[in-house]
Amino acid sequence: MKTPAKNPAKSPNKSSAERRTAIVTGAASGIGLATVVVLLREGWRVAGFDRDAGAIAKAKAQLAAHKANVRFYALDVTDEAATAALVGEVAKNFGPIKGVVTSAGIGADVPFFETTAALFRRMNDINVIGTFLTVQAAALAMRETGGGAIVTVASVSGLTGNRGRSAYGASKGAVVNLTRIMAVELARHRIRVNSIAPGPIETPMVAEVHTPDVRAQWYDTVPLKRYGTPEEIAEAAAFLLDEKCASYITGQVLAIDGGFSAAGLVDRDA
Repeated sequence: MKTPAKNPAKSPNKSSAERRTAIVTGAASGIGLATVVVLLREGWRVAGFDRDAGAIAKAKAQLAAHKANVRFYALDVTDEAATAALVGEVAKNFGPIKGVVTSAGIGADVPFFETTAALFRRMNDINVIGTFLTVQAAALAMRETGGGAIVTVASVSGLTGNRGRSAYGASKGAVVNLTRIMAVELARHRIRVNSIAPGPIETPMVAEVHTPDVRAQWYDTVPLKRYGTPEEIAEAAAFLLDEKCASYITGQVLAIDGGFSAAGLVDRDA
């Protein structure tokens, strides 16, 4: 007599050891929110961190159907004690943590002579130190549960000399090298660390910073002749987190920029 096939829809819940929980910072809008959506679709549980209470409320409403698998928390990623405490809470009550995407960040387009030390410090506090604190806290939890994967969010402005980006570009360049260092040091704990470097992406932050003139310049220098979408960045982040797809990839920086970082002279008539 044949044993009846199991109905996947009625299979028991996964044990805690089989669950995958990811932390996403800057999770309530733009690239961060798109990453939350893609990871939920891919079967992850997601803890989203964001400092904007209003954006968190909107994100919760948007993802109400997934409330069993997503939690949002208010957090300033530059607060060392609060970041460590919240990551520990997630690891204990919603983990184990197997993935991290550090999407929290700010940008600015300010000429070099108009860039202030205060702007430089703010960029580094959020973009660099915020990334470092989140990853450090999560990696401490990951090493206790067999490892995981981390994706930092840098920028093509951290790879090339884009004008008006002395503070922003320097901070994202720091994220790129920090990623490589973390990849080397955390490999022994089975933690992979990679970075994605978006080009011009249609996000709320870009909408504030990119004037019509700036947009025209991007269209002239991006071979694909368009801005990217947050979803395109999120798909790449999900790929790098996935052990089935990217288990031998670490210490790499993936530019997602429509060909911008590869371009020399481009066809302006396309």
